Amino acid sequence: MLQLVDIGPRSIGGYRGIATDEVLDQLSTVARELRGVRVAHVNATPYGGGVSELLRSTVPLLNDLGLVAHWKTIFGDNRFFQVTKKIHNGLQGAKGGLTEADREAYLGTSRRNAELFEEEYDFVFLHDPQPAAILKMRRKRSGRWIWRCHIDTSWPNPDVWGFLRKYIAEFDGAVFSMKEFIPPDFPIATVDIIPPAIDPLSPKNMPLNEETLRQVLAWIGIEPDRPLITQVSRFDAWKDPMGVIAAYRLVREEFPSLQLALVGSMALDDPEGWDVYHQIIEASRNDPEIHVFTNLIGVGNVEVNAFQRLSNVVIQKSIREGFGLVISEALWKTTPVVAGRAGGITLQMADNSGGILVDGVEACAAAVKTLLRDRGQALDLARLGKERVRHHFLLPRLLLNELHLMKQLVSGQPMKGDALWRSTHDPVCGMMVGSSGVSTTDIDGQTYRFCSESCRHRFVQDQMRQRKP
Repeated sequence: MLQLVDIGPRSIGGYRGIATDEVLDQLSTVARELRGVRVAHVNATPYGGGVSELLRSTVPLLNDLGLVAHWKTIFGDNRFFQVTKKIHNGLQGAKGGLTEADREAYLGTSRRNAELFEEEYDFVFLHDPQPAAILKMRRKRSGRWIWRCHIDTSWPNPDVWGFLRKYIAEFDGAVFSMKEFIPPDFPIATVDIIPPAIDPLSPKNMPLNEETLRQVLAWIGIEPDRPLITQVSRFDAWKDPMGVIAAYRLVREEFPSLQLALVGSMALDDPEGWDVYHQIIEASRNDPEIHVFTNLIGVGNVEVNAFQRLSNVVIQKSIREGFGLVISEALWKTTPVVAGRAGGITLQMADNSGGILVDGVEACAAAVKTLLRDRGQALDLARLGKERVRHHFLLPRLLLNELHLMKQLVSGQPMKGDALWRSTHDPVCGMMVGSSGVSTTDIDGQTYRFCSESCRHRFVQDQMRQRKP
């Protein structure tokens, strides 16, 4: 049997007054129609990374809503996770293919996990490439199976995608964080766009008084009265921590008392993390103002909460990004962000909400300087970002999207093209917006709603190009 992850009880009622009433009311209505449905979420690890954080919050809330939900993790040795990291990188466009030994290591472990998946469910969500081959090897006997991809797979390595694609083809549905991430020649007809979301009541995001926050950072060697910039992420080359260090050094020329914190989590399914960690340690060896922390030395959710609340600027200098929920985490705490113009970061910071999007080291340094110089502008941007998070990137919205998908898979309703879909989803990014859309456009008697002015502008421009003779 696959490993069942222990979870504590949660109540959806606790989000009243935090998330929008519209989302919470719709969530209760849809959940009543799915009461008693059995759901399994399967991923690679119970800790480290955004997927495990999402499941720790969503699974108990599904149970509170009347479904029967379990969270399970697969088994795998270091060799298996080396290969899945290679697949992960390849799906994000990294060069290099899989050797025959790589393929057999992946498939051998997948066969074992398929044998261990003994229970039957009405819905099974398999997250990312690690468990993706289980369905084909298990020979689906009942229920509907959904592949949930959290990666930017818009331009995958053809060799890696060609290998994984045949194991994806048998799923009943798939979920991506952004419409642009759907890879070419995708073999599944039913595809939904469901961006991830943060849990405002988790230890990482719940409110804490400022004195406690200051004590937490002082305890681990940060001076709260001096300026601080922070990047919170896995130690991953795609997050460009070396670029963050280079940008910090440019900023220190104007702000000599600046501190930099690089806060990362080491996960079971990411063996490359240690290589990046050692590169960071080597690059920061002679600079006492660069502080490197991991979950393995006691820096966990509460410490991350403190870093994100007390930092003058949070950086997320990603080169490629599946979504980057640390953006929404920081904005929820009204902290301005400087971030790479990559993947789901652009959706979270649409219309300049929350901070400044950048390309390159020099632009990153210039943006940080701007926000350090003008605290009024920085706070105004952060407040806009927090409001965008409240409407679009809190956990109840994610649950509502997933329940809608399950309901549609049962009923056989189309995911796209019908009037109902057009009235509730942004036609550009694909995100569900309902009546909370930022703006609307009427074309040929149809009202389209958008999550941002930038999405509306792109849609109108596309319509104008299509209508040109």
